[in-house]
Amino acid sequence: MNKISNSISGQLASLQGLDFLSSSDLNFDQMTALLDLAIQLKNNERRIDLGNRVLGLIFTKASTRTRVSFQVAMARLGGQTIDLNPQVSQLGRGEPLKDTARVMSRYCDVLAVRTFAQDELIDYANWASIPVINALTDLEHPCQMLADFMTIKESFGEIKGQTITYIGDGNNVANSLMICGAILGVNIRIASPKGFEPLSSVVQKANSLRQFDATITLSNDPVASIKGAQVIYTDVWASMGQEKEQIERKKVFKDFCVNEELLSQADKESIILHCLPAHRGEEITDAVLEGNSSRVFDQAENRLHVQQSLLCALLGGL
Repeated sequence: MNKISNSISGQLASLQGLDFLSSSDLNFDQMTALLDLAIQLKNNERRIDLGNRVLGLIFTKASTRTRVSFQVAMARLGGQTIDLNPQVSQLGRGEPLKDTARVMSRYCDVLAVRTFAQDELIDYANWASIPVINALTDLEHPCQMLADFMTIKESFGEIKGQTITYIGDGNNVANSLMICGAILGVNIRIASPKGFEPLSSVVQKANSLRQFDATITLSNDPVASIKGAQVIYTDVWASMGQEKEQIERKKVFKDFCVNEELLSQADKESIILHCLPAHRGEEITDAVLEGNSSRVFDQAENRLHVQQSLLCALLGGL
């Protein structure tokens, strides 16, 4: 039960003490090793005790799955979690970020930060003397990607060479999907309405990281993009902070709903992913989300396992 291959251990040892701010912080071997360890942890083939280490959560954005999965992950590893809610701490009263980061580094062993601006996350990493994890920013959602590709690995056995079609807003999920997919050798298709494509700078970055002949394709046609794909992925049309745009976006995105009609154009063996929360009847129908092809709740569960794996690697628990 406690065996771990030398290859996995060696790759993950290289991550000890480092930050995880972007999917691009990992190479192919490190990412693969994290996923393999996560699967071992999920299947009770591996148990790790981090010896009462402490994880600090600094979340300025609302969270359910990220918050709970990190808390449970740390508890299962024998550690503790401190929730540094800005509304009930000095952060909410204007204490400088650099002061908070340095003090929390004296109390905690690792910080997970969920905020709006990527630059704020980078500032935490610059001032903290402990590992900092991106628990979501407006630019990227790298922990989500680890769970997504773990789910794909469980479904198909192989990740490299698969084709994922993402349908919807070119947001942080789309950004991380392109970067992570490029590193893992996965073909990524992004289908968005005109004007809602991913940032060109992120597309350029992802293209620079492509391996194993992986491709990245942008389109405004969800039907053409879905054909031949093994994975169909969608997300909400208006992310946190964009609530005022919700009504207008519903009009623009009306042809980008993952429904039964659209799904009929996909591979019969394809699976459905959604990072949740879902607006049923908007970006995805209830029938598709609850259908036989859906892996959405496996995907949500896998947040717990990949975050256990990541915490073990960054804290040197192997």
